[in-house]
Amino acid sequence: MEKRELTTRDDVRQLVHSFYAAVRQDALLGPIFNGMIHNWEAHLEHLTDFWCAQLFIDRSYNGNPIEVHRKVDAFANHALSEHHFGAWLNLWIDTLDASFQGDNVFILKNRARKMASFIHIDVFTHRSST
Repeated sequence: MEKRELTTRDDVRQLVHSFYAAVRQDALLGPIFNGMIHNWEAHLEHLTDFWCAQLFIDRSYNGNPIEVHRKVDAFANHALSEHHFGAWLNLWIDTLDASFQGDNVFILKNRARKMASFIHIDVFTHRSST
């Protein structure tokens, strides 16, 4: 399969759909995501908005990722760990590398690394303060 530049909302949508297809099948992440998300189409569109906002400075995303991930941690009985964030990040990078190339791939990998670290720290800090 020929890799292409990631330059449009449709590219981001393909990335998000491919990524979450892998997440849903993952032994560690799948039970959490499948247990929490009941309307996958709406969720995938919401995450397409999120990643477009990250990449294209698009203003269509409306949400609070920190609060959402605190709820995910509660759903997982406050057991989210670096293993979950590492698995998520590895799948993200693998999905990007499978289909895309170029500067925007680099940007999305870096944004995901920063986000995973920041959210992991917040979840852990929030857990210990409640």
